[in-house]
Amino acid sequence: MKISQPEKIAVAADEIKKINPDLIIVASYGQLIPQKIIELPRFKAINIHPSLLPKYRGPSPIQTAILNGDKKTGVTLMLMDEKLDHGPIIGQKEILIGQDDDYPALEKKLARLSADFAVKTLPAYLDGKIKPKPQDESRAAYTEILTRQDGKIDWSESAEKIRRKIRAFRPWPGAWTELNGRRVKIIKAEAVKNRQPGAVKTGGGFLVLKEVQPAGKKIMSGEEFLRGYPAAALDR
Repeated sequence: MKISQPEKIAVAADEIKKINPDLIIVASYGQLIPQKIIELPRFKAINIHPSLLPKYRGPSPIQTAILNGDKKTGVTLMLMDEKLDHGPIIGQKEILIGQDDDYPALEKKLARLSADFAVKTLPAYLDGKIKPKPQDESRAAYTEILTRQDGKIDWSESAEKIRRKIRAFRPWPGAWTELNGRRVKIIKAEAVKNRQPGAVKTGGGFLVLKEVQPAGKKIMSGEEFLRGYPAAALDR
């Protein structure tokens, strides 16, 4: 098995042709694969995507699932075509999203699930026992490339929604707010209904800061941070 991550997939066709692969498996690769490469192997090219397609096509399916408060997600094994995460589905496997799962934790779970599921499913596909099924285009939903601005906290939103943003956007772009014109990242927090000492008021409930990182400083506990700054001072 040869592992490759070409910087420009469009110019990699000749190299792949020399290898003469029976199958190409793609995972966590941020470029569309040209049709001429997809057609090279005898069994075509297969993508392992970390969502239950056609839901959450595109570059940020894990973050989007957490951000939207989904209870479950999963992985999809699919035949590739020239469109984004569009090809026929070979198989899918679901997994529950834990209440405290952040992006790194859920990504690790899905990576393990992907490997196990591919090993168990691919032999049946290669033997012709699985017929890939077209995706239901009426249920298709797309995700976006994340930007730093996406991480800015809107304190008019509910505490639970803000907490989901904190979990989804760790470590990048990070969920952040401003204090005296300087950025403060919220690393971990808890959403509660009733006011507690040091909790930040939101559009629905209160956010108890557990770990924060002011610009240019190390991560500190929320309690330590709030000794120097009142919760009400956070930019809302």
